[in-house]
Amino acid sequence: MEKSPTTSVLYNASCPVCNFEIQHYAKYAGDNNLPIRFDDLNSDSRLQWGIDSDTAARRLYVAHRGALTSGIPAFLVLWAQMPKYRWLGRIVGLPGVKLIASLFYDYALAPLIYRWHLYRLRRNANKPFRQP
Repeated sequence: MEKSPTTSVLYNASCPVCNFEIQHYAKYAGDNNLPIRFDDLNSDSRLQWGIDSDTAARRLYVAHRGALTSGIPAFLVLWAQMPKYRWLGRIVGLPGVKLIASLFYDYALAPLIYRWHLYRLRRNANKPFRQP
């Protein structure tokens, strides 16, 4: 019997960094029959989140039992649902560690990945269309 998802993840599959990490989690969740759904913000599934694509591209979003989280708190919710990563969630969730991780994610990592995303969008928009 397949479990219905109680946790949903919204991520940017067109981002190589994001996609690599989330595909790893998705494989683990699938291999272990965990009730986690992974939605690409570049697909129609983003519409059910009620988040525009630009906002969604800025950070990771996780919905769990009706609560929406983003950033490091979202990772903590996600890791708590995966036995292999619970230890990581416990460590990152410690008060001082969580503060430092959140500051790093919010002010360095997420903005850097977002700017890279915008750069890739501009570069792809300027490429001439070539038919095969």
